[in-house]
Amino acid sequence: MNEKVSTSRKKRRRSLRILGRSLILLFVVGACTVLLLQYQIVAQARGKTFDDPQQLSGKHVALVFGCDDRFQNRENLYFKYRMEAVAALWHAGKLKFIIVSGDNRSDYYNEPQKMKRALMARGVPADHIACDFAGLRTLDSVVRAKTIFGLHECLVVSQRFQNERAIKIGEVHGMVVRGFNARDVSGPAGRKTKWREFAARLKMWLDLYVLDTQPRHGGDPISLPISGDASSP
Repeated sequence: MNEKVSTSRKKRRRSLRILGRSLILLFVVGACTVLLLQYQIVAQARGKTFDDPQQLSGKHVALVFGCDDRFQNRENLYFKYRMEAVAALWHAGKLKFIIVSGDNRSDYYNEPQKMKRALMARGVPADHIACDFAGLRTLDSVVRAKTIFGLHECLVVSQRFQNERAIKIGEVHGMVVRGFNARDVSGPAGRKTKWREFAARLKMWLDLYVLDTQPRHGGDPISLPISGDASSP
């Protein structure tokens, strides 16, 4: 009887060791996959994002990604820095039109309208700004720039991490996308956003290559008062 119990315990320990090794292997493979995806996105965007308006030639159509102007009852620096970046591009003569794309989930939450007002306060004329109220996330904003607004080239404006992801999304959908990097946010808020970006990039790969995710909202085409697409940098 004792011999049977001992044999059973040995089998359980062996099974636990196998399970433990399998979990470790799964974790290592998953971590390596995430890091590989991260590297691939960064590598693909290399040389396609810019920090200085003078690095750009010609005039471009800017696609600006939305966020709220307030965060926990404080000014949202991501919002502020994006608006400053767009205004700098406009006053440097690098933009011919601007699409502000974001969430409009209720009468009390309207990212595009907040962006438009902020840009007007910085001297950008209202008739050169169009609102996309269905830019619920980066994929929606980029794909709708093509399917709704008819763009095949654009200059995305956000922090570098989002621009890199947007470039990948745009190129998979047959667009030429370049990015202008707004100033990044440091401190705890910035670090938290960077960790979330790992998950966002993994979700992006699933959307592009597994799920074939499309924007949540369609709509009729909207013609912008511009001639042609954005110029190349």
